Amino acid sequence: MSSRPSEPEARPLPPADDLPLLLDTHVWIWTAAGDAERLRRDVIERIEEAGRAGRILIHPMSVWEVGTLVRKGRLALAMPPEEWVHRALALPGVFLLDLSPESALEGALLPSGHLTDPVDRMLVAAARIEQACLVTAERRILEFLEGGRARVLAAG
Repeated sequence: MSSRPSEPEARPLPPADDLPLLLDTHVWIWTAAGDAERLRRDVIERIEEAGRAGRILIHPMSVWEVGTLVRKGRLALAMPPEEWVHRALALPGVFLLDLSPESALEGALLPSGHLTDPVDRMLVAAARIEQACLVTAERRILEFLEGGRARVLAAG
């Protein structure tokens, strides 16, 4: 008889200021587009500091999400999405994560609850695996991470 898998065990985290920042898709879009008024001033400062230190992470699912938003007409870019992604990933201190089997499995094994969006689950899993601080304005993610499953920085 098989038992239901339990939530992956959290790893101890270094101090928040030393963590890389994993930007949720909307935060990445706002930051790359210079749309900073959507972010709190302290969040902008943390992102700028992380950029100078080479500690900004972007998940491959965010690249997919940008393309999906453009295709659905929910995101208008001033250039083709391929060019936008290339430029946004070339900003100082920005690194594209690998989509590892560990991160994919971690995302699948997170408790269901109200965090049902696969991209959100992958971002949470990546923050845990990479020991990064997830920067998001999404209420569902903020509520899910209240229990200390990963570090989070409320963007808005």
